[in-house]
Order: sequence, then structure tokens, then C-alpha cells
Amino acid sequence: MTPDRREPTVYLVDDDAAVRDALAFLLGTVGLHVRAFPDGPALLHGLDPGDLGCLLLDIRMPHVSGLQLQAELRARGVDLPVVIMTGHGNVDLCRRAFQQGAVDFLEKPIDETALLETVQRAIHAHLRQRERLAASADARAHLARLTEREREVLQGLMNGQTGKQSARQLGISVRTVETHRASIFEKLEVASLAELMRTYLNVTEPPEGPPG
Repeated sequence: MTPDRREPTVYLVDDDAAVRDALAFLLGTVGLHVRAFPDGPALLHGLDPGDLGCLLLDIRMPHVSGLQLQAELRARGVDLPVVIMTGHGNVDLCRRAFQQGAVDFLEKPIDETALLETVQRAIHAHLRQRERLAASADARAHLARLTEREREVLQGLMNGQTGKQSARQLGISVRTVETHRASIFEKLEVASLAELMRTYLNVTEPPEGPPG
């Protein structure tokens, strides 16, 4: 059955069929949808970048290594968090994985509890990131409705200016400032200064980059 678009997907890449089957079964016991692949090219062919979830990548694989695959995914703008797995871990590999944005580095044989905790943490982080991106896009759409003068009044409001201070700075009346402020609240669909500030910050302080 095809999973709901909102259902997290764990993309598992390992050239060892026994490992793939075991990890897929384990993740399935906690209700996670798993798509397993034997190598990097197969993943790149079957990956849906729009999915919510995370990637579990083995380091040593034929054709494309886990680190090479991680770099390729990053170059393509895939924002799924990456968890690296290896049976041949060393400090250099670990360092390179984290430099490329991996959220964790697990050594084989994989500890089941550690794996489940890591995957759940990565998925939750991805969900939060997607929510921040959605909030930022929504805020930008609302702010685009403001006139140039309303943007100036909004900037003064965010700088803590009173109505009189904004009026003096902009060379307009206090009543006009208040009219613009009322319009700003209506267009941005907010009911308080706190909500207005949150909307403003969702645009001026963009979300962090991909977690993996």
C-alpha cells in the first residue's frame, strides 16, 4: 500500500541484503515505513525528495560510497536528515560525515535501541524544519500583500517606535500611522503584537539549512 504523503519514510541503503532485511523489519516494528535500496544509484532513482523522514546510509558500498552519496544528495538540495552506518568506523570517516551534515554516525553491529532513537530524533527534526519552512513561506506570502508605506510602518513597529515616533519619521499623521497599523494586522491575519512579531521573524530569520 502506498504510504500517506505525510507518513515519514526511512530510506535505507546497504549492499548487504541480510542487513537491509533486518533493519527494515526492526524499523517496521515501531510503525515506520521503510524503503530499502542495495546501492546509491538505486536510491537516487527511487528517492522522492519531498518525503518526510530520514536516510540511513552504509559507508562502504559498491559504485558509490555512503559519503559520496551523502555529498550528492546535499548537492541536489535533498533535506532529508542523514544517519551514517558503518562496520569500519574511524575518526576521519566520522569527521567527514558530520562535515557533510550527518545527524549521527552508528557503528555496526547496530544497537537496536540506539538506531530507533536516532531515527525517531532525525524524523522529528525534519518535521520541525519542514514546519519552519512552511511558516516562513506563509509569512512571506502575507508580507507581500503590504504596500510600501505599510512596510515602513511595520519596520517602525518592529523597532519599538510609538505611533508618534513613526509619524514624525515618516512625515505623516499619527492617525494615518494607526490606519496603516490596522491594515497591517488585517493583511497579516494577526491579532496581537506577539503574533505580528512571530510572522515578521519567520521572514527575517529564515530556517536553518538541511539537517542532514
